[in-house]
Amino acid sequence: MNFHNEATIHVSHVSLNVTNLDRSLSFYEKVIGLHTLNRQDNVAQLSANGKTPLLDLYQPTDAQPKESRTTGLYHFALLLPTRKDLAHIVQHFQRIGLPIASSDHLVSEAIYFNDPDGNGIEIYADRDAKDWTWNDGLVHMTVDPLDFDDLIEDVEASTWSAVPSNTVMGHLHLHVANLPETETFYTEGLGLDVVSRFSNQALFISDNGYHHHLGLNVWNGVGAKPPSSHSAGLRFYTLTLPNEQTRQDMITRLQRLQVTVSDDFMVADPSNNQFLLHVPS
Repeated sequence: MNFHNEATIHVSHVSLNVTNLDRSLSFYEKVIGLHTLNRQDNVAQLSANGKTPLLDLYQPTDAQPKESRTTGLYHFALLLPTRKDLAHIVQHFQRIGLPIASSDHLVSEAIYFNDPDGNGIEIYADRDAKDWTWNDGLVHMTVDPLDFDDLIEDVEASTWSAVPSNTVMGHLHLHVANLPETETFYTEGLGLDVVSRFSNQALFISDNGYHHHLGLNVWNGVGAKPPSSHSAGLRFYTLTLPNEQTRQDMITRLQRLQVTVSDDFMVADPSNNQFLLHVPS
């Protein structure tokens, strides 16, 4: 199944603040293999297929290092088409000596690392959705060790050059200040479904039965403050919607919650994580 098409509400694009645009572009191009679509002054757009923006890198005036113990980005996650693609990028990272963490979530296999500013990145491959286990509307996910030997066992070593062109933004995981308030915002305001819970510390939400399009946690502390607009981290993300009616319905629900939606469809969640309500033209 495709959980990232125009029929599904999903995160399609992320914009990050960075402290050194040249350094960040070098990392995202040479280490991950994204392509620069365009660059103008202090902002650049990156893509997997050379056409569709997945990531913006923006260097603010008076850029500051990433702040700790704030709301904002935990990680963004690039979804690869196949498990073999994940094996290839793991081999590539091993060759260049990039430190990574990893996990088997049952629904997916994933690796984790940071960009030069400490912005968290996940790269993962989904297991077949028919093999996910659901109980009372919640999907079973774990944090088990990733079996690297099994992952790369049947994959021949190859010269790696870039992520596949059909790589997409799989999900986004955010630090928030208050979990119940956040749940109300994303479920009652945006109409998304809670599909997994981790104690009273994190929840995972999605549309159309995906294991999660957004993760939300209070691991930086209940009541965490938003970071400075000049610090490295999340600038905003794009939530792509199926059609204009979906957007108008969202706006109506958000307004009932006393949430402001700007004329250009920008919204802030209760932790001041900014996002754009986007309808493809």
